[in-house]
Amino acid sequence: MQKDRWTVHCPDCGCELIIDRDSGKVLIHKAAKKPVAGGATFEGLMEEMEVEKERAEDIFAQEVAAHEDQDRILADRFEEALKRAEETADEEMAPRPIDLD
Repeated sequence: MQKDRWTVHCPDCGCELIIDRDSGKVLIHKAAKKPVAGGATFEGLMEEMEVEKERAEDIFAQEVAAHEDQDRILADRFEEALKRAEETADEEMAPRPIDLD
């Protein structure tokens, strides 16, 4: 270590700082090495991936069921609208303002 520089290790993040003794300015900042994948093991990452895969499959199944139910509801509404249209077909329509000219 040189006499005009100090080497300090940060206890919080683990980085290494080289500081000029006279000015107090940081000359070099060396970030601490982080473990690969946040320190997780391969098996742990695979388990997380399986959980996410199952969750995605569940969400997809729910959306498919909702879409099928929506198709049934729309078909029922369409049938009701056709019945009402057939029932009111015999009634005379009110005159339109454009036809009165």
